[in-house]
Amino acid sequence: MIAVRRTFPLLLLLVSLLLWSSLVQANLTIRITKGSDQTTPVAIVPFAWKGTGGLPEDIARIVSDNLERTGLFRAVPREDLISLPTRASEVVYRDWRLLQVNYLLVGSIESQGGDRIEIRYELFDVINQERMLGETVSGRIQELRSRSHFVSDRVYEKLTGQRGIFSTRIAYVTAEQTGNASYTYRLHVADADGQRSRTILTSREPILSPDWSPDGKQLAYVSFERGRPAIFVQEVATGQRYQLTNFRGLNGSPAWSPDGKRIAMTLSRDGSPEIYIYHLDNRRLTRVTHHYAIDTEPSWSPDGKSLIFTSSRSGGPQIYRIDLSNGNEERISFEGNYNARARYSPDGKEIFMVHRDAGGGLFSIAALNMQSGRLRTLTTSPLDESPSVAPNGSMVIYALMRGTRGVLGVVSTDGRIQYELPAERGDVREPAWSPFLN
Repeated sequence: MIAVRRTFPLLLLLVSLLLWSSLVQANLTIRITKGSDQTTPVAIVPFAWKGTGGLPEDIARIVSDNLERTGLFRAVPREDLISLPTRASEVVYRDWRLLQVNYLLVGSIESQGGDRIEIRYELFDVINQERMLGETVSGRIQELRSRSHFVSDRVYEKLTGQRGIFSTRIAYVTAEQTGNASYTYRLHVADADGQRSRTILTSREPILSPDWSPDGKQLAYVSFERGRPAIFVQEVATGQRYQLTNFRGLNGSPAWSPDGKRIAMTLSRDGSPEIYIYHLDNRRLTRVTHHYAIDTEPSWSPDGKSLIFTSSRSGGPQIYRIDLSNGNEERISFEGNYNARARYSPDGKEIFMVHRDAGGGLFSIAALNMQSGRLRTLTTSPLDESPSVAPNGSMVIYALMRGTRGVLGVVSTDGRIQYELPAERGDVREPAWSPFLN
């Protein structure tokens, strides 16, 4: 399987999807595989419920899990909490200093009649004895998990100065073997923590390369449902979709431009695989590269002025960049004998890619600094691929093999934190992290 998957990115998923097996559960579960010993202690008190019956979600638990998953914070176990305040007047800073807590989050949830609820929460700096944040959030009780992610984002941003990604979503593909030679493929969308997974497309043929539109409302992907690869665009909320391309040969690797008006892709309509840009407003197609080698896997720079892509023109897969204003091309990866599927960080300072060093061995996720050329290896699994960067630049989601199963992995961009998102059974591949959604 490794030899087949690494022959070249162009054929990578087309063949390997046929090897997927087992029933796939909808939601993904989180398994921390690498943590940090440099975490900030926080106390997150269970929110008081002022209503009848029970709640479908534990907002304090969700916030706690979200913050801990970043590797920056360590939540005090509930059994160690000294008291259970719900508002500022009940907070005794002395008690929390005894626990050596830096920050404290308290709150309450109150029924507003029917399915409406109101969430009040407050964040305190224990060391400086001051209230840092206090807000009220309204919604429906069915939206409690979404509101929990919103609170997590607000708290994270207040504590770090960086926008949180807990309200973002991920897309991924699963496969279920339904016979000796038949499979069912599903395209899923889930919360960033793997929960609330929803299938938005089911097919008897492979689904590849999902990519989010910059507004987070659409996904572009490759489907083989009509006997050969074609690129489709689908509304996530409604399921409405249309076929974008169906040219002779390869139609692959769709990538939305930052302005949402263009999609870069790989087509072999004129012979060898080349990079093209599809203009959505007038359905015009522009050819970008002109080389006899294989050019594939385009990715836009954050300013939309250039593309990076994988090419075999140097004898093996390496990363190249093309300036869209003048067509100038340059090779930007030099370390290692395999570099592919590159994606920019949101600030454009780094790219994240699949990398193998010159001696062979592991296919890892690596970060390449665009200014210095310095390369950092972030993962150490034997077969990692398909990196996708979180919109705040703090995390990278990717696919890996765990034994004989495909799972999703997440690594912080500094390499300190790693966790996995496996399904209970079966394989999960092709992750794509959404942009900010609110």
